[in-house]
Amino acid sequence: MKEFKDLVSCVLLAAVASWFIAQALKVVFYAIKYHVFKIDRLWGAGGMPSSHSSFVSTLAIMICRKEGFGSVEAALALCFAFIVMYDACGVRREAGQHAREINRMRRILDKLDLQVIEKLNDEIDIESEDDGGEKKELKEFVGHTPIQVMCGALLGIVIGLIFPVW
Repeated sequence: MKEFKDLVSCVLLAAVASWFIAQALKVVFYAIKYHVFKIDRLWGAGGMPSSHSSFVSTLAIMICRKEGFGSVEAALALCFAFIVMYDACGVRREAGQHAREINRMRRILDKLDLQVIEKLNDEIDIESEDDGGEKKELKEFVGHTPIQVMCGALLGIVIGLIFPVW
């Protein structure tokens, strides 16, 4: 059995580097697209490229290079990568779209007359939650478009192929 130190030394280091590069690119691409610099994109989910896809693609490629493409570890890593990327385009993307629509409905409701909202709450028996703070918008940057996932995967593959294996 290989030592944990050997696995971490190149496989995990390459995957973390891939994640960081993808996150840094998100800051740059967001600034180009929206003409505003948002450093919180460095740790935020969603956006171009998918850092999840980059991370798992690099992880899979590094394991394939280190253990061999025919190994059980490589098969597991590739399956894991495909599941993560499928989820980023599917469930997580849908969650972001739901958040966007809920935020839009909240903005509309905030513009309505307070009496109308109270009457609506009484009619449909909605209890308002008061957490003592302001209403926070739901996060809309959660999932990815297929192109964002594909770009993240390509970035991860390139990093996985050029990162040294030892």
